[in-house]
Amino acid sequence: METKERHTDIDDLIVSYLSGNLDEAGLTRLQRWALESEEHRAYVREQLEIGFSSGVAGSKEAFDADAAFASFLQRSGLRQETGHRHRILSRKILYRAAGVILLVLMTGIGYYQGKRTVKDHFADIVLEAPLGTQTKLSLPDGSVVWLNSGSKLTYSQGFGVDNRRLQLEGEGYFEVARNEEAPFEVQTRELHLQVLGTKFNLKNYADDKEVVVSLMEGRVALQNEVKAMPEVHLVPDEQVLLNKKTGEMRKLKTSVTHANCWKDNKLFFDEELLEDIAKKLMRSYAVQINVADSLRDRRFYGDFVIGKSSIREVLDAIAATGRVNYTYKEGKYILYSSFAS
Repeated sequence: METKERHTDIDDLIVSYLSGNLDEAGLTRLQRWALESEEHRAYVREQLEIGFSSGVAGSKEAFDADAAFASFLQRSGLRQETGHRHRILSRKILYRAAGVILLVLMTGIGYYQGKRTVKDHFADIVLEAPLGTQTKLSLPDGSVVWLNSGSKLTYSQGFGVDNRRLQLEGEGYFEVARNEEAPFEVQTRELHLQVLGTKFNLKNYADDKEVVVSLMEGRVALQNEVKAMPEVHLVPDEQVLLNKKTGEMRKLKTSVTHANCWKDNKLFFDEELLEDIAKKLMRSYAVQINVADSLRDRRFYGDFVIGKSSIREVLDAIAATGRVNYTYKEGKYILYSSFAS
């Protein structure tokens, strides 16, 4: 059985690596110790995976290096020391941590088999933006993602090791760090998106009738998962609408200025269906809204700031058009026609 001092010494090597200050001698010693037994490998792998994930999993803000390091120390049962040795835990170091996991797992079975072993031990990281909130996060590759309310992002803890794949449910705005050797891929049930480095907005909530992709910068390649057809490419100020039921894809040339305004707590309706507006309001304000069947095809224009406009003020503005009334009953807002049937 290893002594407490022995593990403490190894813990110090791991912390030095994660803080970017482990020299070649220390790295060699850590690798050799990990290769001595399966118990050692499991221990090092666990500590590195904690360090690798603590900076991104569940974060609702941009990546905070100091908070990530503090979380790593707390979860590892280590004591935080003062001084320059533990002052930095950068995204680059976290990104490299997966590479060290590869090294300590390879016990003569070959590089690619070792790589598969790593993937088997990686858990999925799931990040969610609850209703009424937006979440901003930094991925290990340097890309930045904003999640709109009611959205979920899932990716492997090994994201960036040999791919940059993730799954999205809901809406996200992506600013992707360029890497020509590892394309950035977003998978939804109806659409597969691939880019090298770009800025785009993707909306695909489960109750949406269409998937909407809006491109701000760069290029994207889109593969229809509903209906077999050639790959579609977008350039800036282009948008794709994918009908979930029929698989029809339409590419439009349009201004995408307001496509991601939600990340700044803004709502913009440009002649949108009242049914779709109600969905946005429910997600943004965490309320329930029922729309009368006679109003589902009505379209409205509006521009609101969520932090400055209450849900009642937004509904009042819609009602001011003279085409809609609303009431609040049994915990729900009910929208109905202003005209007698």
